[in-house]
Amino acid sequence: MVNFEKQSTFKMSNQEEQLNALKDIRQMMDRSSRFISLSGLSGVFAGVIALIGAYFAHDEINKFINKRGYGYGIDGEMDLEFNLIKLGIFVLIIALAGGILFTYRKSQKNNLPIWDKTSKSLLVNLFIPLAAGGLFIIALLINHPNTYSIIAPSCLIFYGLALINASKFTYSDIRYLGFCEVVLGLICMFYAGYGLIFWAFGFGVLHIVYGLLMYFKYERGQ
Repeated sequence: MVNFEKQSTFKMSNQEEQLNALKDIRQMMDRSSRFISLSGLSGVFAGVIALIGAYFAHDEINKFINKRGYGYGIDGEMDLEFNLIKLGIFVLIIALAGGILFTYRKSQKNNLPIWDKTSKSLLVNLFIPLAAGGLFIIALLINHPNTYSIIAPSCLIFYGLALINASKFTYSDIRYLGFCEVVLGLICMFYAGYGLIFWAFGFGVLHIVYGLLMYFKYERGQ
């Protein structure tokens, strides 16, 4: 009876060791196939920068409406368009710089590579829908100047598709952020006059919420 109990105990401990070994192997495989250095704080930073950018964009639009610093007619519209494009590029550069900084810090802290085959695959899959969306929006601005109302929803939709496409190479949570961006963009198509509000919510608020969730889920306490 005693020998039987010893054998059962040994069997259980052996099974636990095997399960733990399998768990470790699975985690190692998951690390090798997914880019896990992505920091939630980069999402928070990008969201804050997007909200600041939306504030300045709103200010520029108000100046245009009230003709403060803007001329009348096509020239005034072109100036507004140029200023908004400059602002958008500036916001994008700062958000990307912050994202790279936070991600680099996390990779250094966890002793993980920031540039490998997985990160390259992530960027390629992210870039394809973003490039298509960028060319689509540029074509709208050049050939259909009266379609400004669908630029904001187009940004949200293509960005959401890019996140969904790239999510298989990093945290799966990003897929849900992508779904939210696409849905928000589609809703925005029916409320064209509120494009800036939807843009601010999608790139600002959703990024902050997502970033905080990712931080508390994966990074806090590390």
